[in-house]
Amino acid sequence: MRFIAVVLALWLSLAGQTAQASPAVLGEDTQMLALADHMGYRVDADGRADAAAMFAQAGRGGFEPLPNGSSTFGFTQGAYWFHAEIFNANPREQRWLLVLHYPLLDNVDVYLRYPDGRVQYMASGDNLPFSARSIRYRHPNFWVDLPARTRVEVLVRVSSRSSLQVPLALYTPTAFAELERDSQMGIGLFYGILLALFCYNLVLWMSLRDASHFWYMFHVAGFGLVMLCLNGLAFEYLWPNSPWMANHAIPLSMALSQVAMHQFCRVFLELPERMPKANTASLTIIAFYVLMGLASLVVDYRLVVKPMTLAVFPGAFFIIALTIAAIRRGYAPAKVFLMAWGFLLLGTALYASVSFGLLQKGFLTEYGIQIGSALEMILLSFALAYRYARLRSENETLVREHNEQLERHVARRTSELSTALEQLAEANQRLRESNRRDALTGLFNRRHFRDVFEHQMHHAAEHRQSLGVLLIDLDHFKRVNDTYGHLAGDECLRWMGRCLTDSLSVHGALLARFGGEEFVAVVPDMHGDRLMHLAEQLRVRICSEPVRYAGNNIGISASIGAFVLRPGTGVGVDDALHRADDALYAAKDGGRNRVHAAADVTG
Repeated sequence: MRFIAVVLALWLSLAGQTAQASPAVLGEDTQMLALADHMGYRVDADGRADAAAMFAQAGRGGFEPLPNGSSTFGFTQGAYWFHAEIFNANPREQRWLLVLHYPLLDNVDVYLRYPDGRVQYMASGDNLPFSARSIRYRHPNFWVDLPARTRVEVLVRVSSRSSLQVPLALYTPTAFAELERDSQMGIGLFYGILLALFCYNLVLWMSLRDASHFWYMFHVAGFGLVMLCLNGLAFEYLWPNSPWMANHAIPLSMALSQVAMHQFCRVFLELPERMPKANTASLTIIAFYVLMGLASLVVDYRLVVKPMTLAVFPGAFFIIALTIAAIRRGYAPAKVFLMAWGFLLLGTALYASVSFGLLQKGFLTEYGIQIGSALEMILLSFALAYRYARLRSENETLVREHNEQLERHVARRTSELSTALEQLAEANQRLRESNRRDALTGLFNRRHFRDVFEHQMHHAAEHRQSLGVLLIDLDHFKRVNDTYGHLAGDECLRWMGRCLTDSLSVHGALLARFGGEEFVAVVPDMHGDRLMHLAEQLRVRICSEPVRYAGNNIGISASIGAFVLRPGTGVGVDDALHRADDALYAAKDGGRNRVHAAADVTG
């Protein structure tokens, strides 16, 4: 080894140190060597440079050492070239596997230049079919021949629309087999946990039909698909012959995972009932990811993945804020939910920080998201069980309390049967009355109005009396709803009911809400001039008094159609209403906020 070191030092002095980074020496005991400390890099902004030009740049010392020894550059433009010199001092190992431990790179081109000038070229990346790789492995890899005691130059060109990470390492076949054994064990454990949780909650959902279990399964499946893509396993096992799918699966799976995550949060935290405004914000986030997922099919990869990756952080913090708010409101299952989300957020933050070049690639940054997500999935399953147990306990408490109350009620009712019967009769009377009334205004509803109107017509015919029919419609009522909201519109309708009652009840009028913002009044013993005068008084009062709601004075007006139903004319209910309705539309056509009489209304 001393002899090799002397030879190597002499060679470096004669070669003039052609590269700024120190050469990589593969000793007799070396089984694996990371190349980050031995590589230089150069940016090819337009991506047009060729290998000959870059070898020449390396010979002139034109490559710079990696910044802080990190091979992570975040989202970048153009192509990056990496250069290293390797001296194999191990005569027993001349065939090595060069592995790039990041599966999401589009194009990876490797050039090996030997002392005799021969250049060997190899290519990989997810723009090529999976079969282009030297061995079937989720990360790009290349078999390289490194003759003993020979200097070999390695030139690697990388371009990608995803985050640019180039952690290159050399392995002996034995070392790589051990590495793959350990990594496959961890990956299998991770996906085994996800599969077990998915199947367990599938059974629960099929038994309970609880939406929270369904969206939990959706969340597990979506996140599992994301991890399959990020680990390179989806390209290896699901679509190895489809580079198009390999590139589009990342944004699609990210969108699917985020939609499932936020939807599960909505259901678990019961946002529609507990926090309606937060529920609206959550739906907005879901809509954003749905649009991003659809856009990924037609928009450039980077334009979609980068904003989605950035949106993960505020989305996760938003969920944590909602969870804390739920805990403060006394929702106990949110405590376990918060703990689960904390693990996922930490793992996701570590992984995303590497994508943007904020942290270096390491065990925790590379596998933190798997560890965090596995803990999150397990804790979420516990949270679902806790939530179900809590709901069951609450239901049992309610049933027990109900039974106790029922027993006390039966005992009390036994001695008060006569009073109970009277109360029941009163309740039935109130029920009949409520069925006749409009719930919003308190006036009669249309169905009951028709029955009473027919009775009044028979009574008026027997006593030779006229009936005045008024159809009242609020003008531009949709504008009130659009400007002040539907609650303000409801208050206007209630005010209108009170106004009709105050103005017409003294005349013995039958009042009803006819539909929407339309009201009807039937005034007994009423002739034409009197009816028109009464209708005009009503119109003036309606437009002179604003409706006060939520600090607003809402001015309204009404158009009124009038018709006098005289005895002996043979006019029925429908015809009378039809003529009053024609008069109402004539009032609207005449400019609204006015009273219009049917053609045969006279003094």
